[in-house]
Amino acid sequence: MSTNPPLLNLHLGTAPDSWGVWFPDDPAQIPWHRFLDEAAAAGYSAVELGPWGYLPTHAERLRDELGSRGLTLTGATAGTALHRGADALGDALDECRRIAALLVEMDAPYLVTLPAMYSDLYTGELLEPAELTAEQWTLLGQGHSELGRVLLDESGVKQMFHPHADTHVDTEDRVDRFIEVTDPTTVWLCLDTGHIAYAGGDNRAIVAKHSARIGYVHLKSIDPVVLKRVREENLPFAQAVQAGAMVEPDLGEPSMPELLRDLDALSVPLTAIVEHDLYPVAVDVPLPIATRTCAYYAAQGLHPGR
Repeated sequence: MSTNPPLLNLHLGTAPDSWGVWFPDDPAQIPWHRFLDEAAAAGYSAVELGPWGYLPTHAERLRDELGSRGLTLTGATAGTALHRGADALGDALDECRRIAALLVEMDAPYLVTLPAMYSDLYTGELLEPAELTAEQWTLLGQGHSELGRVLLDESGVKQMFHPHADTHVDTEDRVDRFIEVTDPTTVWLCLDTGHIAYAGGDNRAIVAKHSARIGYVHLKSIDPVVLKRVREENLPFAQAVQAGAMVEPDLGEPSMPELLRDLDALSVPLTAIVEHDLYPVAVDVPLPIATRTCAYYAAQGLHPGR
């Protein structure tokens, strides 16, 4: 039961990420049917697709599996590397068209695009320069603008770009630049509260500066003590997650009550998906965390039943 005024514009859901799922198929991951069972048991009524191939990708079967548990689909995710030019855009178009076709059948209008990491997920080894050239920024902006245009024109699906730790769009200033180089009519921002905090950004400042561009939200919280260690030891992202960088919302940053009110005050419908990175995780760990987290957000005025 909510202990705060309802946040009428925010619609709560969760994602496979909160059950330790990063890949379509991995023996360290929780089976998809258990994720769906437990997402519903935790109190959620909406979920994100997660990595393509983890949940069923045939619309009729996916609809049946979700419906039998009282769940609906909000959207999906796709990886991109559009600073690399035309070939990367072609690859992204192929993947995103396939995903968008399913989203249309599921009446789920959001496709979250993630930029490629410039360092190895596990070792932190540089895979390419951490800074983009001016030409690469142009390619990145034009590529996402075109990708968003194609998705809208062909399927009505909206592209939500997701800044991510250890990518070329992670810090607040890089988010600002990305906003500047992309078309506001075809690219919106998926504000991932945890990734922004992880990179030292101010979520509330981003909401204030780019209110018209925010179209989707990932709710994630960062342990400041672990983050300090991450920076001191230069830990790669996977090691940071294993060290406990992600925590429940009342234990981490950013402070959610104020940020949630800022988002609600935008007065546009926003899907807010809980993403609590846990990869890898023991099978009995996610459900209690998800249940407490769902209850926390309900107490803040978000209602998972909407």
